[in-house]
Amino acid sequence: MSHNIILTHQQIEHKIKRIAYQIYETFADENEIIVAGISNNGFILAEKISAVLKEISSIKIILCEVKIDKQDQFKEITTSIPKEIYSNKGIVLVDDVLNSGTTLIYGVKHFLDVPVKKFKTAVLVDRNHKKFPVKADFKGISLSTSSKEHVHVVFEADNNQAYLV
Repeated sequence: MSHNIILTHQQIEHKIKRIAYQIYETFADENEIIVAGISNNGFILAEKISAVLKEISSIKIILCEVKIDKQDQFKEITTSIPKEIYSNKGIVLVDDVLNSGTTLIYGVKHFLDVPVKKFKTAVLVDRNHKKFPVKADFKGISLSTSSKEHVHVVFEADNNQAYLV
């Protein structure tokens, strides 16, 4: 099975930094924000974005892991922090790839059980194959691919990659 690299390690690092600056610009008037990553790669990306945000701003960053069953979004969604912490805060929901929008829209829905100040979404790769009206406010790259192709993001020490299979 062949795969084409669409983002190299260096390109991913640049995308993460750019997304962090965009988030900072959007939330510059806030004292603290929640950066919520969807389990596994979305959470790893959220950690990386949070690290850059902590370097470039004085905003308090609260990292949150969002656990969603990607095969059955109707199962209970859980977060690593209680609702009281993200209530009335600015939130950025992060995932690695926005494909159909299913995971992201159910993630957004979960956070809307409490009042929020501002809500944005961030993804490394936007596939443009949405079946739900959800968009990425901050994205590393947009790709128009066939529905048969898949994007994989691999986070490894000094060897991050995104590739198309």
